[in-house]
Amino acid sequence: MSDQRSEAVVRLLGISGSLRRASYNSALLRVAARLVPEGAELTLFQGLGEIPLYNDDVRAQGEPEPARRLRQAIVEADGILIATPEYNWSVPGVLQNAIDWVSRPAGHSAFKGKPVAIMGASTSMAGTLRAQVHLRQVLRTVDAHAIPKPEVLVAFAHDKFDADGELTDDTARDLIATLLARLAASARRPGSEGALVESR
Repeated sequence: MSDQRSEAVVRLLGISGSLRRASYNSALLRVAARLVPEGAELTLFQGLGEIPLYNDDVRAQGEPEPARRLRQAIVEADGILIATPEYNWSVPGVLQNAIDWVSRPAGHSAFKGKPVAIMGASTSMAGTLRAQVHLRQVLRTVDAHAIPKPEVLVAFAHDKFDADGELTDDTARDLIATLLARLAASARRPGSEGALVESR
């Protein structure tokens, strides 16, 4: 008998940490949606900016609808792809706030056991390196499994996208495709993230 999970479509959820209309990171996710491997699909979450600032008093009275939608989307996904900008050498507040909501109450993180891939674009030469390091720490705390390689760091993003928001850097496109393939493979094989770490 064939493995039913291996035949099912792998559902990936894309989350952009930027609210800017012409965001390079949102553009990265749109590029990624066209690079997913066969047997996988990428859906982009909309509405991160609608999630209110985290307040445990508010959560105790009932999770706000935008936060509930994000939680549900993460729970239903087989794997997560996050594209993060870098603000002041770290993770944007809107992204951290969203993670705070869906990681509570303690022990009930929506990210628990989920493979998560990270990428980012920045106009600086660092290409979101520091934000990605901090994001990996956060994901570890909320019981997610971050895919270690490849690191997708799109530096000088203003030179890497054309007027239509299309990524013109072939190396970056290849890295995104590889990252997606590894994310999809981890989503198909729960618990395989350790093997990826060893294979770096």
